Formats: sequence, C-alpha cells, structure tokens
Amino acid sequence: MTSVEEPPRAAGPVRDAARTRAEILDVATSEFARAGYDGARVDEIAARTRTTKRMIYYYFGGKEQLFTAVLERAYGVIRETERQLDVAHLDPVAAIRCLAELAFDHYERHPDFVRLVSIENIHGAGHISASGEFGGIGSPALEVTGRVLAAGRKSGLFTAEVDAVDLLALVSSFCFFRVANRHTFGALFGRDLVAPDQREHYRTMLGDMVIAYLTAERAPG
Repeated sequence: MTSVEEPPRAAGPVRDAARTRAEILDVATSEFARAGYDGARVDEIAARTRTTKRMIYYYFGGKEQLFTAVLERAYGVIRETERQLDVAHLDPVAAIRCLAELAFDHYERHPDFVRLVSIENIHGAGHISASGEFGGIGSPALEVTGRVLAAGRKSGLFTAEVDAVDLLALVSSFCFFRVANRHTFGALFGRDLVAPDQREHYRTMLGDMVIAYLTAERAPG
C-alpha cells in the first residue's frame, strides 16, 4: 500500500483528528450501507464530510481499509452495549430473556449494521478475516450467556444442550431476519415486521421462543 502524506492543513481552526475520523466513519457507514462496498464512492464520502479524498486516504489508507474500519466500529458499538448489561442479579430465565431483548433492540436501532453485515457476507467476510482487530473485539454477551446457561442447567431449569454460540445464532437469526427481510416479507405476506405497533409482540415472541427451547421437556437419550 502506498503511503499518503498528511495533506496541508486548512486555514482557520485545526480540526480535531478524532472528530474528523468519526465524521468520516459516520458518512462512510451510511454510504456503504446504501450503495454496498462496490457501489460506494470515496469521492462521495469526501464530499459529504466536507473533506478530501486525500484526507480520507491519509486517515484510513484506502476504500478497503475504510470499509474495514466501518465494520470494526459497528461491531464495537454492540460489544460496548453488551459490556454495560448487568444480569448478575437475575434468575437464568430472566437473564436469557434480557440478553435476547438486548440483541432485538440493537438490530432494530442499527439497520445499517444489518446491511453492512449482509454486504460483508457477500464478500465472504474477507475484510473481517483480514483484520487484526476482530480477534480482540470478542463478545461480552457470549461470556455472560455461557455463565447463565451453565447456571440454568445446574438448577434444572434449562434442558437444552446448547452453548453460548448456539444461542447467539438462534437469537441473531430472528433479529437479523426481522430487519434485513422487512421489505420482501412485507411484499409477500403484507406484514411489516418492524411496524411500531407490533414491536412488543415480536420482542416478547423472541424471548418466549428462546425460553421455550431452553426449558422444553426432552426424552432421555
């Protein structure tokens, strides 16, 4: 990768580097989510941030690195939300329901995250695989979920032999589908999965499904 020298500073107050990076990432997030990786243009991102293509390359190195930075920040946001969640005082059933609702709320509030993940899957997760940051992002929710599942099995409440990753897949599939497939599902079945008056219905349904699976009676063997 060719290095880019720092562009000349504009006259007037010096822009804070962290703020400039954040503004670029905000606009890049919406542009990549709107147009996809291939359709997004760095020139358009520069124009919308009132900066220059050269400045973007200075901060990020290029379009590929910018998209990777957008993904890193998007995943970092949900991880930070997970870190702030406290379910230690809840019984296992209430704790799992709370974890499921956290995912439900986050996917709903961040539709661009859903689009970015879809785009990255189209590209075979190449940017995530090549990034050294994702190994350190981790998932606080996985650690908490693992402890809650273990406590639930020990108490006899939970009968399903699933680990935290299994449960993440179960919860994420519903939350992701609800946002990503909103328009096609609505066109086919005439129902808006993210309609405000149906929000609590689907939020409760998710928790009910997860708890029902974890606590279902199972035949021995």
